[in-house]
Amino acid sequence: MDESRTRVVIVGGGFAGYDAAKALLRALPREADVEVVLVNRTDYFLYLPLLPEVAAAVIDPRRVTVSIPATLRGVRLALGDVTSIDADRNTVAYTDPEGGTHSLRYDRLVVAAGSVTRLLPVPGVAEHAHGFRGVAEALYLRDHIIRQVELAAATDDPAERDARCTFVVVGAGYTGTEVAAQGPLLTDALRRRHPGLADQRMRWLLLDLAPKVLPELDPRLSRTADRVLRDRHVEVRTGTSVDEATQDGVRLTTGEVVPARTLVWCVGVRPDPLVEGTGLETLKGRLVVDTTLTVPGHPEVFACGDAAAVPDVTRPGEVTAMTAQHASRQGALAGRNVAASLGYGQTRSYKHHDLGFVVDLGGWQAAANPLQIPLSGLAAKVVTRGYHLVAMPGNRVRTAVDWLLDAVLGRQSVQLGIVRSAAVPLDTSAPPADHPEPPAG
Repeated sequence: MDESRTRVVIVGGGFAGYDAAKALLRALPREADVEVVLVNRTDYFLYLPLLPEVAAAVIDPRRVTVSIPATLRGVRLALGDVTSIDADRNTVAYTDPEGGTHSLRYDRLVVAAGSVTRLLPVPGVAEHAHGFRGVAEALYLRDHIIRQVELAAATDDPAERDARCTFVVVGAGYTGTEVAAQGPLLTDALRRRHPGLADQRMRWLLLDLAPKVLPELDPRLSRTADRVLRDRHVEVRTGTSVDEATQDGVRLTTGEVVPARTLVWCVGVRPDPLVEGTGLETLKGRLVVDTTLTVPGHPEVFACGDAAAVPDVTRPGEVTAMTAQHASRQGALAGRNVAASLGYGQTRSYKHHDLGFVVDLGGWQAAANPLQIPLSGLAAKVVTRGYHLVAMPGNRVRTAVDWLLDAVLGRQSVQLGIVRSAAVPLDTSAPPADHPEPPAG
């Protein structure tokens, strides 16, 4: 890399990092002698909101991955995991996929490291639960569910069959609710392909200590999601979680033991631990920044997305929520403000009112509140899918075709032989995106 050029390093290629790079490229004039380097563990941007549809075999996993080199022309991609940031020496250290270590000097730095799975100290969860933060995990979960149904069809033991056909999801936020809503549609389709399971119950449980599903949403949207889940015979257990997980099942906080071979962990996220290792001021694990997304005392360092505690000027005294909606918009502003700090454009402050949220519940069901107008059913489905097609930075036509094929031909449901490995851990420390929650507006 040319050390004589002004260099902007962006840490993370999720919603915030990807949009920061895109906005920065647009803001820089062609004659600007600026090198933009994006450090990310994969060569793609991951559109996390559609991962539940990957796990449910509705869309191909390639649809949710958008090539960074193909769509961010002019950005140099550095494949690897950032291991440290030295804000005093203006350097970033990272390790590439083959174990090589590297150091990057920067003139401007954008920290968009995102978040990681929040793993609670529940015995057995790290060993037996399945996380849901990346393509490998979604594909593994899909394979695992198909495998359990096929193994259930092959056994004559009723207890084993019941356990293999029981699926427990922990966390009734966006991701957990969508996984639990999509799941019965997949297992019902699988059951129809095995005559021996014609009378077999496919049991899905959704657990959360909160008093309702989607507790952060408008009560009307929460009720819509709850109704759809119960119509699909999902056992919604509010005020309940997992006390212990084993290979053969889970013990709930109520004391009930549920024999099961599938436990999906969707409890939530926390800021990437990389942030606290910078030595810069943090707030609940997020870098403290001002409204221009600049780190106080370090005008060359910007932060956005889940990694940053951005003041929410629409709610004085609070910081913005860890959602993709905020991450995307903050990333775009960070890119423009970096350009402004280099003399191209004007620095601006971050201000954004939530314009609504969308939750895809599978089939023809969804819940949405665009511009705070609550919708359900087909209308919400149209809004939800329309939003995703607009928000995705690529693969729109391919995704729409997959949706059409699923509606006409049904889903393909063969397992690829994926087994649990280091590629699908629950306690992953550096996922490739900011937050799984789907935004709208």
